[in-house]
Amino acid sequence: MDDVGAHSSWGYSREVLTFFNALKRVVVGKPFRNDRMAQTLLPKRTALPVFASDALSSVAYAPDEILLTLALAGATAVTISPWVGLAVMIVMATVIASYRQNVHAYPSGGGDYEIANVNLGKGAGLTVASALLVDYVLTVSVSISAAANYLATAVPVLHGSQMWIALTGVAVLALVNLRGVREAGSFFAIPTYIFMICILCMSAVGLVQAVTGTLGQAPSAQFEIVPVPAYEQGLVGLAGAFLLLRAFSSGAAALTGVEAISNGVPTFRKPKSKNAASTLFLLGVVAISMLGGIMFLANATGVRIVQDPATELLINGQPPPADYIQNPAISQIAATIFGLASIPFFLIVAATGTILVFASNTAFNGFPVLASILAQDGYLPRQLRTRGDRLTFSNGVLALAVASIVLIASFNADVTKLIQLYIVGVFISFTASQLGMIRHWGRELKLVKDRARKRRILKSRTINTVGFCMTLSVLLIVLITKFEQGAWIALLAMLVLFMIMWSIHVHYRNVARELAVSEDTSAARALPTRVHAVLLVSHVRKPMLRALAYARASRPSQLDAIMVDIDAEETATTVADWERLQITVPLTVLASPYRETIRPIMEYVKNIRRESPRDLVVVYIPEYVVGKWWEQLVHNQTALRIKTRLHFEPGVMVASVPWQLKSSAGARRFQELE
Repeated sequence: MDDVGAHSSWGYSREVLTFFNALKRVVVGKPFRNDRMAQTLLPKRTALPVFASDALSSVAYAPDEILLTLALAGATAVTISPWVGLAVMIVMATVIASYRQNVHAYPSGGGDYEIANVNLGKGAGLTVASALLVDYVLTVSVSISAAANYLATAVPVLHGSQMWIALTGVAVLALVNLRGVREAGSFFAIPTYIFMICILCMSAVGLVQAVTGTLGQAPSAQFEIVPVPAYEQGLVGLAGAFLLLRAFSSGAAALTGVEAISNGVPTFRKPKSKNAASTLFLLGVVAISMLGGIMFLANATGVRIVQDPATELLINGQPPPADYIQNPAISQIAATIFGLASIPFFLIVAATGTILVFASNTAFNGFPVLASILAQDGYLPRQLRTRGDRLTFSNGVLALAVASIVLIASFNADVTKLIQLYIVGVFISFTASQLGMIRHWGRELKLVKDRARKRRILKSRTINTVGFCMTLSVLLIVLITKFEQGAWIALLAMLVLFMIMWSIHVHYRNVARELAVSEDTSAARALPTRVHAVLLVSHVRKPMLRALAYARASRPSQLDAIMVDIDAEETATTVADWERLQITVPLTVLASPYRETIRPIMEYVKNIRRESPRDLVVVYIPEYVVGKWWEQLVHNQTALRIKTRLHFEPGVMVASVPWQLKSSAGARRFQELE
């Protein structure tokens, strides 16, 4: 059956190989050898921007969310925003101190998942993994969407195109990360440091101006905030307390990204744990300083940010002009301190927008590593555990990019809507990991007799206990205040992901049990009584003769040739050619009154199995090897369908006998060069 089908052209087509391999080399770069793995490890100066850009960039949108939430109760409520920011900074300091204990105890890169899995059980570990994977997707979506809004601030003509800008940003980030961790780190390092310097310098200059009495008012300070009907009395009563907690939970988004360093310990240079802990400390100092500076200056300059400026802002009793665009807090502060058209203003806005894009790189480093660990444990497809050409987990990078693109498109890159889904997952992982660390230190105490070592363990357990109490409190606040605003969507996504991963794990476990070799291997070693070979024929041509020769060379107990009578004239021609060449193998013509090809073949093979259940049936199928993708379209695909059906038949093997057409020669030479 020499023209039953064409062999897959994907691996042999020169055109396909040339185009995709050339494109891959341009975009991704030349493949790295395994021995270059050590060269991809990061020093602290590069690891800080790679893993901490998410937490550092949170200061670009966390203050906005605090101000926006408090503005629901009017301008008086906004004045307490620095105190809300202070509460967030205290939680951040506690969490960072707790995670410094984590990286020393579990440096393998499993992070919160490993801690929960080892100390709290597989269910808790998988819950944390689900929360982290969802949170990584949200990290990319929120950061890129916020960056698109900042770009629209700097270039007003882009206002309304934020979603497309965000989608483009995700694609660019994915391509950069496919080139390798170290290259991504070098690419992100300078902009991240520029952002840090810009915000810290702006905070310092603003503080000096505030002390000297020269600090001006923000462009939005002239507006009066109209409280929503439910909060006309301000922050009083139960509703006011609820709003205050909601503002705090929104500001807690500044803590996202802290866990990324504990998940990325293996990518640090030695000593890995020490360098990771030092990077965490630097992250804490810088992030807290930046957040504190912005919250102070936003209050001092009278920044006003509301959900709907057209209905919630008034100037001289009238709503703002129709063309009024509400700028983020950092933009307004920079315009107040340095001037709206000044070079520092544009530099700060550009640096902020850039860092928001690069903040997603934290997720692009954490998600693939965690997915690889989960794949090794049998909770995700095995393809996610392997490294690509540039020694990165490229399948994980692509999976994160696709999920983020879907989410951004679904929410139209609206940061306020996306952030309601945010931080639920990260605080679930925070809380579980801290509880796991408490149990870890409890076990260590029972095994250690040295007093100095016991004191260190007690200190670490105390830090993790405080961290657990604080993160649990924040988690409860987040769940209560954000559930109706969208947190339920994140929880539902975690539940679905949990069930999918558990199902994959059960499947892998069942397959392993089914394929395991028992102690009694006699059945596995037993040879079939006979081998019955079946050759599929459609015409008497060279591919068929080669398949016949191969079948004979295997010396089967019995060899039959069969063809399906689809066309009486072609069948007669084939039978005549068979007799003319005096082929000694008997040719059986299978009747097909309904012009079916596969069913008569399957019935023939099944009859052999019924008559001799212990016989091994080997079906030989001649196939073309083509060199051009379009050649697949002009050849019948019956062979593929026959093979697919035969694979489900027990005791039946399929032997594909390739015949290389001339067009495949170029593809073969290209493969040899590769």
